[in-house]
Amino acid sequence: MAVGSKDLTAEKLDQLDSERLLEELKKAKEELFNLRFQSATGQLESHGRLGAVKKDIARIYTVLRERELGIRVEPVSAVEGTKDAKKSKKAAKAEAQTDTEAQTEAPTDETEEAK
Repeated sequence: MAVGSKDLTAEKLDQLDSERLLEELKKAKEELFNLRFQSATGQLESHGRLGAVKKDIARIYTVLRERELGIRVEPVSAVEGTKDAKKSKKAAKAEAQTDTEAQTEAPTDETEEAK
């Protein structure tokens, strides 16, 4: 990839979640606006940057659309993965406790009904 931002390669964009991609898209659009403004006023020094930012925007839109179509999957960060695992463990423990409580309460209800 000769043209474009070095920090916004397709591989790096693929590792970002959708929320972060939208933030990067917003930044790139703001930068493009500023570059166009500088170009119109004759203050732009690097005309190649315009094309690079446009390509970055296109790359971001491509990754977002591919995720929408199911071509790419959104990455699960390590922090989210561990949180989900902890939540599922907690949910399993809570469910087990509820089942245990229901089993211990059930016989007492039956014995009370028999009395």
